[in-house]
Amino acid sequence: MPVVGDGERSAADHRTLADVGEAGLLRAIFPLLPPGDHTILGPGDDTAVVAAPDGRVVATTDVMVEGRDFRGDWSTPQDVGAKAAAQNLADVAAMGAEPTALLVGLVAPADLPLAWAVGLSEGLAAGCAGTGVGVVGGDLSSGPVVIVSVTALGHLAGRRPVLRSGARAGDVVALAGTLGWSAAGLALLQSGRDAEPMSEHDRAGARPAELVAVHRRPRPPYAAGPEAARAHASAMLDVSDGLLRDAGRVAEASGVCLDLDGVVLAGFVEPLQPVADALGADPWQWVLAGGEDHGLLATFPPGAVPASFTVIGAVRPAAGGPSVLVDGRPPASAVPGWDHFRP
Repeated sequence: MPVVGDGERSAADHRTLADVGEAGLLRAIFPLLPPGDHTILGPGDDTAVVAAPDGRVVATTDVMVEGRDFRGDWSTPQDVGAKAAAQNLADVAAMGAEPTALLVGLVAPADLPLAWAVGLSEGLAAGCAGTGVGVVGGDLSSGPVVIVSVTALGHLAGRRPVLRSGARAGDVVALAGTLGWSAAGLALLQSGRDAEPMSEHDRAGARPAELVAVHRRPRPPYAAGPEAARAHASAMLDVSDGLLRDAGRVAEASGVCLDLDGVVLAGFVEPLQPVADALGADPWQWVLAGGEDHGLLATFPPGAVPASFTVIGAVRPAAGGPSVLVDGRPPASAVPGWDHFRP
């Protein structure tokens, strides 16, 4: 099937999904989707066939809803596709697994430009680049707003899955990736100041464009997940809803207390301080509760932490029940993280 040429792509800018129909949409996007290293049979039949090298399949699903999870005036369709891939691939990595394939469902109004759906496919391909992951199928439907649903598959390469429930007192808490960058980028977009240059004395901090880029297209440390599993991580998860909320999930599942080190966390706050000052915001709120950086939070036996992780705390007995503390005290953050059903 030929790739959409420049002339057809130009024409596509003026056509809608209603103009081309389902078959025309599939003809436009199939050539853009990566086949993947583990795909035995790709799109075109009732199901795809994907290799499961060790006989077990890791599976996860995420949904992105227009107006709730993304905004068209802030993100291109390429951004949406890349982000949809990233947040699912990060969940696979958080189990210590290797990703193999994505299945993508798209709900869209009939008047959505074909070019938007093509851009989404380009973003999915960009999000899978370098991972060996294929986009092997999915589903289409019509609806009043755009909804992108992605299911990711992976395999464990012979290792046990790393669960949330394995943390034990005496372990250390460690993080791979960034904290607060996506939340800072969102704050810049909300303020309308995402394109403003920082003043001369603020140039030591993270650039606004860098922060906005992380919000639009997260850069999860995929390789750190299997690396953590090989290092015998006792627990792990993807930080998608904020450090405090997700650390609380590990604490609850494991029946322990995660005591985070405020001095180390201050190192994550420091590069965000100039932007926070410019916006009149609290960078600690971004670091503790921001979410969507899609870093990996893990616990390890002492001395087993891989180089890609930074130790940010310790696991202690849950004397008063499972909890998350900062320097031995309840954190001051008033908002613990993202909840899909709360404002």
